[in-house]
Amino acid sequence: MNWTTLDDIRGRVQREWEKGRLLAGMATGEPLFPLRIPLKGPSSTELRDRFAEVREWIALLRGAAGGGQRPGFRLELRKIEHRVIGGNEVPAEIWIDSLDDALALIGKSREAARYRMLLATTRECCPSVMPWLVKRPLRGLELVTEWPRLMAIVQWLQANPRPGIYLRQIDLPGVHSKFIEQYKGTLAELFDFAVPTEAIDIEAKGIGRFERRYGFREKPATVRFRLLDTSPALPQGLSDLALIAEEFARFDPGMGRVFITENEINFLAFPAMPDSLVIFGAGYGFDALGQARWLHDKSIYYWGDIDTHGFAILDQLRAYLPNAGSLLMDHDTLMAHKEHWVEETIPTNRTLSRLTPAETALYDDLRSDHLGNSVRLEQEKIGFQRLLDALNELATHLRRDKS
Repeated sequence: MNWTTLDDIRGRVQREWEKGRLLAGMATGEPLFPLRIPLKGPSSTELRDRFAEVREWIALLRGAAGGGQRPGFRLELRKIEHRVIGGNEVPAEIWIDSLDDALALIGKSREAARYRMLLATTRECCPSVMPWLVKRPLRGLELVTEWPRLMAIVQWLQANPRPGIYLRQIDLPGVHSKFIEQYKGTLAELFDFAVPTEAIDIEAKGIGRFERRYGFREKPATVRFRLLDTSPALPQGLSDLALIAEEFARFDPGMGRVFITENEINFLAFPAMPDSLVIFGAGYGFDALGQARWLHDKSIYYWGDIDTHGFAILDQLRAYLPNAGSLLMDHDTLMAHKEHWVEETIPTNRTLSRLTPAETALYDDLRSDHLGNSVRLEQEKIGFQRLLDALNELATHLRRDKS
C-alpha cells in the first residue's frame, strides 16, 4: 500500500524544518501557512477491492488529525460515488494551518521557542546580523549557548574596526583566543554582515586569511634555514635559525648558494658545504622568500618531490626567484629509484610555463602517466650518496665556471 501515511506527513514537514524554512519564516514573517501536503489515496479499483483497508486507512488519518490538544493537520474529505459500494467520503487534501501545528507535529516546539529568544536577543543587541539568522537558522539554533559571546565579539569589532592587534588581545568576559579560533568560520560570516564594507579586505578570503580580512595582526611568517658553511668566521654555535620574514629579508649572511628543500629530515641532514645555506621550504608558500631581495643575487637550487606538484611548486618559486634551478628532479634520478615509486594522490595537470625543457618533458611524462599511474618519488627516498654526488658535481661546475 502506497497511500499517504502519518509518517509521510511528518516527513514532509521535517524536510521543511531541515531546509530552515520554518524557523526563517519566524524571523521574516513569510506566510508559509496554511501549508498543503500532497496526498496519495486509493484508486477507484482499490476502493472497491480493498474496501476494509481503505476504511482502516481513513480511520487512522482521522484519528491522527483529531487527536491531542493540537491535531497538527486538517483533513479535507470529498464524497465519491461508486456503482458497487455506493457513496463514501475519502481524504482529498491535507492542510497544516499554522506554524505551531507544524512544530507540534514533528516535536520541534521547544527548539522553536529557543530560536524566538535568539531572535529577540539579536534584534536588541546586534540587529545587523539578523539576515544571518534568516539565512542560517539551524546553525543559529546550534549556537544558542555560545551566542552571547559571539555577539560580544561582533559588537567589539563594530566598535573597533580593523584593530591591528592579535586575536589573543581581545579582552572580553568569557572570550579567549581558543574560542575565537573554534568559531572563526561563523564569526567571519557574522562580521561580513555586521562590519562596514570599508573595514573588510574583500580580497582576503578563507579562514586562513581571517586576520587579514578583518584587520587583526597576523602571525608572522618565518623562514627556517641552516648555515652549511663551517667557517670559523661565522657566529659560534649558530647553524639552525628561524627569522620572521621581515627580518629574513634584511638578513644576508653573505653565502653565494642557497638550497631549498621541502623535507625536514633532508633539511637537517643536508651536508656541510662552503659558501652555502639551506632553507626549509613551505610548499606553495613563497611570499616570505619573495620579500628577500638579496636572494636574487644568489645561486638558488630547489629540491622537491618528483611528481606533478613538485614541479608546480618549482614553477611557482620561479615567479619569485626566476634564477632558481632544480636539484635531483630529473629523469635519471627518477628511474634510478623505481622501487621507491608511490602513487600521487591528487596530481595536477595545469600548464607550467617556467620549467626548463628537460623539466617540462619529465613533468609531461608524469601528468600523462607515460611512466606509470600517477608516479611519485618522494625526495627523502633518494639515496643520500646521490645527493652527495650531485653536490660534488655542482661544486665542480662552479669552480670550473669561476676559473
